[in-house]
Amino acid sequence: MSDEGKKGHGNLTLYIIISIVLAIATALILPLLMGVENEATTLSIFEGIGIGGEVFLRALMMMVVPLVVASVMNGILGLGDVRKLGKPGFTAIGYYFATTILAVTIGLVTVNIFNPGAAKEAEAVAVETHQQESHEPEGTHGEEVVVTPNEVKKVLGILEDQTGLSDKELAKIFPGLTAGLEEEEPGIGMILGNLVLMLFADNLFEAAATMNLLPLIVFAIIFAGMLTTMGDRVKAITDMVEQINDAMMSFVMLLMNLAPIGIFCLIASNFGEANAKGELVQVIAQSGMFVVTVLVGLGFHAFVTLSAIYWFFTKKNPYAFMKQMSEALLTAFSTASSSATLPLTMECANKAGISKKSTNFVLPLGATINMDGTALYEAAAAIFIANIAVISHGVEPLTFTDQLIVAVTATLAAIGAAGIPEAGLVTMMIVLNAVGLPVELISSVLAIDWLLDRFRTATNTFGDSIGAAIVDEQFKKIQIQSGGQPTNTSAAPA
Repeated sequence: MSDEGKKGHGNLTLYIIISIVLAIATALILPLLMGVENEATTLSIFEGIGIGGEVFLRALMMMVVPLVVASVMNGILGLGDVRKLGKPGFTAIGYYFATTILAVTIGLVTVNIFNPGAAKEAEAVAVETHQQESHEPEGTHGEEVVVTPNEVKKVLGILEDQTGLSDKELAKIFPGLTAGLEEEEPGIGMILGNLVLMLFADNLFEAAATMNLLPLIVFAIIFAGMLTTMGDRVKAITDMVEQINDAMMSFVMLLMNLAPIGIFCLIASNFGEANAKGELVQVIAQSGMFVVTVLVGLGFHAFVTLSAIYWFFTKKNPYAFMKQMSEALLTAFSTASSSATLPLTMECANKAGISKKSTNFVLPLGATINMDGTALYEAAAAIFIANIAVISHGVEPLTFTDQLIVAVTATLAAIGAAGIPEAGLVTMMIVLNAVGLPVELISSVLAIDWLLDRFRTATNTFGDSIGAAIVDEQFKKIQIQSGGQPTNTSAAPA
C-alpha cells in the first residue's frame, strides 16, 4: 500500500474512534442538559439522529446480497480448478468449528467462575418476576424488562423468516412461548436437521429478500464450481462476475468515507434513547456481573485465543493485524451486524495483505456461520438464566452433563444465527429448550442484549478475518506446490 493509502486508512480509523467517543458523550450529556421534564423532546432528538444511522445501516445492508453472491463466485472462479477448493475449504470449515467450540468452552468456564445471577441477584429477579405475574406493586424495585405478546410475535416472525418453518411448527419447538399445541421439545437431531434444511431454499429470490444468506452461498459455490469446469464457453459470465465484484468493492470505498457520520448516528441514538429512558445505568447495574462475565469471556477469546491461533498459523503479530482490521471492528461494534459489516471487513482484510481469493471465499461464509462471540454469549446466558431459574422457578441447578448439552447446542445454534442485530436471542431459545430452562426467562437478558450484541459482533468479525488469513496461507502453499511463487500482498509489516 502506498504511503498516501496508509495515511488515509489511519485517518479513517481515527475519525471512527472520535465519532464513537463523541456519540457516547452526546448520549450521556444531552439527557442531563435537557432534564427529566423534557424526556419526550430528548427522545425525539435521538430518534432524529437515529435516522442518519439507519440510512447508513441500510446502505450497507443493501449491498450484502449482491456482494456475497459476487464475491463467493469470484473467489471460487479465481481458484481456476474447483478441486483446489478442497484443502482451503476444509481448513475454513475446520477453523469455524474449532474456534466456535473454544468460544463456548471459554464462555462456560468464565460463567462458572463469576457465577452471575446466583444468590442475591437471582432473588431480586425472582421477586420482580413474581410481582409482575401477580400484578401486585409490592415495594419499589427497578423496572424489569419482560417478554410481551408483541415481542413474542416479533421473535416468532424472525424465526419463521430464518428457518422457513410455519407458526405451528415453531410453536411445537418453543412451547414456552405459545400454548394450545402439542408440545415437542427439540433434540439435537431436530436442530441438526433444521441446520441442514437452512442450507437450501426453494426460492433463491425469497432467500435474498429475507437476507437468508446460507442458501445463496451454497448456490454460489456450486454454480461457480460448475463454471470452472466449462472453460472459455462461460468466459463472458466469469468476466461479468469479476466486474460486478470490483464495482461492489468500489461502492464499499465510497461508504467507508461516510462511516464516521453513520457510526456517530447509530451509537448516539441507541445509547442516548436508553439513557434518556433511564434504562442504561439501571440495566447495567441490575445485570452488572453478567455483563462483566460476557465481556471478560469475549476479551479473552479475542485477545488471547484468536490472537494465539493467528500467530501460530501465520507467525505474524496478531495485535498489528487487529489494528489493520480496526475500521471493520469498530463498524461491527456500531452496527451490531456482521453481515452489514461484511463489505468493510473484506476491504480491510485486503488492505491487511490477505488476498482477494481468500477474502472473497472465506469472509462471506464466515459472516454467516462463524459466530464465536454469539456462541460464547449464549453459553454464558444459559447458565445465568439457569441460576435465576433455581429461585424463580424452583428448577434444579444445571449438572455437568447439562452444561455439555449447552456447549453442543450453543455451537450448533450459533452456526445458524443470522448476521443481523440481536439474532442471538432467537438461537438462544434453542439452547434454553435443550436443557429444559423456562424460555420466558429470556427477559432477564433482553434488556442488556442490545449492548452486549455489539461486543460479540466485533468478536465474530475479528474471528472471520483471522480465518481468512489462515486460509490465505493454504492458498500460498498450493501456489508454491503448483510451481508458482506466492504473491506478496502484505499491506504493512505485521
